[in-house]
Amino acid sequence: MSRITPSRLVASGFALALLTGAAGALAQETKPSAAAATSKADTLRICASEAQSPLSLKDESGLENRIAVALAEAMGRKAEFVWSSKAAIYLVRDYLDKNQCDVVIGLDTGDPRVATSKPYFRTGYVFVTKAEKNLDIKSWSDPRIKSFNHIAVPFGSPAEVMLKEIGEYENDMAYLYSLVNFRSPRNQYTQIDPARMIGEVASGGAELASAFAPDVARFVKSSPTPLRMTLIDDDSKRSDGQKIGQHYDQSVGVRLSDKELLAQVNAGLERAKPKIDQILAAEGVPLLPIVNPVAAH
Repeated sequence: MSRITPSRLVASGFALALLTGAAGALAQETKPSAAAATSKADTLRICASEAQSPLSLKDESGLENRIAVALAEAMGRKAEFVWSSKAAIYLVRDYLDKNQCDVVIGLDTGDPRVATSKPYFRTGYVFVTKAEKNLDIKSWSDPRIKSFNHIAVPFGSPAEVMLKEIGEYENDMAYLYSLVNFRSPRNQYTQIDPARMIGEVASGGAELASAFAPDVARFVKSSPTPLRMTLIDDDSKRSDGQKIGQHYDQSVGVRLSDKELLAQVNAGLERAKPKIDQILAAEGVPLLPIVNPVAAH
């Protein structure tokens, strides 16, 4: 999902524990609807968060909601959303694994919690700046980044890791915490609203933002202040040499045992590709060539 997923949770062990259930007692519980407990052959039960703008919204206008509908139609099924009030990061653990729904849209290809489909698009983290500044920053190694006053990044993301690597995190920490009313991401899953991050750049509160493109493309496109969104080169490394990925293939996830459904999803994605490409283009998501066009599991 175009949210922070395990392959991108490179900075927050606690958040990864939440995903796997080790810290489940600390997460807010939401009981799935009893009506969602059984699957029907003519429906596609889609795990969805109603609190994941702009990817998933209760009115089904989110990027991933529209992709899910396109997939269901291509499979000859009706899209049936199974809604959670919690962040989408919990969907696999609390919904898919409990058989309350059957697919999660927009997971990183190869997510170990699920069987993932063939990737249907690839994109990456972006830098967002004011267009009037005409900045062509494409890498975290660009020395100009250190001269910026405030940089907005998601907690637990590759962007946060790289902000630490270039020695700017301590200078920026109070500012980042102010964007979530000083709630600490260390003892709960806390994220900065993507719309607010982009609003900070537009207003001048931040000179630079870095986030996963699907999380912010809609807000960049609709900003009254012209903004520039640039894909980051996939060349980021920590000081110990470990690669910090900036580009990711996106897939649909099903339960590890659902091999038949996975095959149906893969066939549906092929038929739905023109519609999905239209949806991504309308959203303004920059695309990259898919690295591995075969299913990960």
